[in-house]
This record gives sequence, C-alpha cells and structure tokens, in this order.
Amino acid sequence: MVNRSVAAIPAVLLCMLGVLGFSAGEVLQPNGEIAFASNRDGNFEIYLMMADGSNPRNLTNHKALDYGPSWSPNGKQLAFQTNRDGNEEIYLMNADGSGLINLTKNAAKDSAPNWSPDGKRLLFVSDRDHENRELYVMNVDGTKVKRLTHNDLYEEMPVWSRNGKRFAFCRDLKDPVQKDHAGNGEIFIMNADGSNEQRLTKSPGFDSGSAWSPEGRRIAFHSRQGDSTDILIMDADGKNVINVTRDAPDDYYPAWSPDGNWIIYCSGKKSQYNLWRIRTDGTGRQRLTDHPGRDQAPAWRPKL
Repeated sequence: MVNRSVAAIPAVLLCMLGVLGFSAGEVLQPNGEIAFASNRDGNFEIYLMMADGSNPRNLTNHKALDYGPSWSPNGKQLAFQTNRDGNEEIYLMNADGSGLINLTKNAAKDSAPNWSPDGKRLLFVSDRDHENRELYVMNVDGTKVKRLTHNDLYEEMPVWSRNGKRFAFCRDLKDPVQKDHAGNGEIFIMNADGSNEQRLTKSPGFDSGSAWSPEGRRIAFHSRQGDSTDILIMDADGKNVINVTRDAPDDYYPAWSPDGNWIIYCSGKKSQYNLWRIRTDGTGRQRLTDHPGRDQAPAWRPKL
C-alpha cells in the first residue's frame, strides 16, 4: 500500500520551490567562498571572496608574487606558491592568511601545489632534479619528498582525483621542429605512485588546467579551440568531451563548486582576466569580478 503522506512530499517541495521563485529542475545559486590570485594591487596576491564575487579581501599582503591557491580538504588552510624568499617555494597558511609556513625551502622552483583528499600530502611541480619541470609529492609538513615523473618533457598543474588513487596533469609535448621548447600540452593521468600513465587528450590545441569533479567521474580543463581557449569537460577516461564556454575570450583555470553544479574560471584577453561562473551545462554564465588587471587561478573552498 502506498503511504499517501510520503508520496505527497515531492509535490509539497515543488510548491515550496515555486513560492520561493525556483522552477522545477533549476539549479540553486552557489554559495561558499573562492580563493584566487589577483594582481589588482600591483603584484599577484591570494584573495578570498564570496561565491557571488562580493567581499574580496587580500590574504597575503606581500610585495612578492603569491599564486596558485589550493584548499585543504577541511577548508581550513591554503597551500600556494610564492617567491618571497628569492625563489618559488610552497607555503601553507590559514584561511585568514595567518600561520605562514615554508614547506619546501629549496633553491629550485617549486610551484603548483595541490592537496590530497586525505589532507596528508601535496602534489607540486619542481625543477630541483632536472632542468625541466617534474612532478613531486610530499607530506604536508614538507617531509618525504618523492619524485614521480622522469622524462625530458615539462609537466604542470597536477591535481588529485577525489579518491586519492590517481592524479591528472598536463604534459607539454616537445615541438617536433623546435625541440628546445615545449609544444602542445595534453592531459594525462597516472596512479598516485607514478605508475600506469595514460594520455587522455589528443588535440592540436594546448590542454591543461585539469580539475576533477566532486563525484570523481569527470575532469574539467581548458583547451585551445581555434582562435580562443575554452573550458571543456570530459569523462575521467577522456571520452564524451563537451565545450562548456564556447566564447571569443580566452577561458582558463576551471574549478568546480562543491556540489558539482557550477564551474568558476577566468576569462579575458591580453592583460585583463576576470572571474566568471557557469553551470556545467553551459547556462547561467555570470561575471564575478571586474578589474583592469588579472584575476585567475580560482579555488572553491570545500564545505566546512
């Protein structure tokens, strides 16, 4: 026998949504906070703002370059790269900008930190053992540094999968004619120990900026599509690629909302980039920042 009181609940909820101004199937506006890098004050700093673009505040306030924020899984700390010590290092700080710690303390260029889902390790990029950039992993206290890639190519922007078993990254493939510099970037994945490497993208445009969806089944990235760069989404095996933005400006650095319904990214041309958000189906595009400089590298804060 059907319990009529239970069966009536969906109808009641739909009526409530109608009263509140939402139609059936509409995705509610996102909330939370977003960390990002901006040079609006003259040099790149780490900022924090609300998901609607309001209340931006400078967390780092330093004359050096601070860039590439990555949230801890509990949303209480940020890892980022900075050259405040004379070369690029990986730092940690609390979500309010306090408690700065230098993790790498190395003469090499260490950059692009990304936090593991269990909160215990950080992926990063470094040229400490090779003139080209390679991928490394270390504990969040800076100990037990391990090199993961060994080749003559360039790797960048590594990011953990949601279950911590794999990570995606960009590999800059050598130009077949001018072999002294990188040519085409493609998205690769490999196991967390550096094994079982697989190439996901094979396109003439430069593909980078991987970001795993919260449920772990999709990867967003930016890709050169004709005369501009767009935000694309594909399955975690590289299939079913869709173009989300399809616009004239260049779009970079996608980051997912915690509920998986939205993507924030930077968009612009030449010296001006601002942050925008868009639903994963390409609808609901909205501009969040409006400055003459560059707002980029956004990271959506995990739910506390």
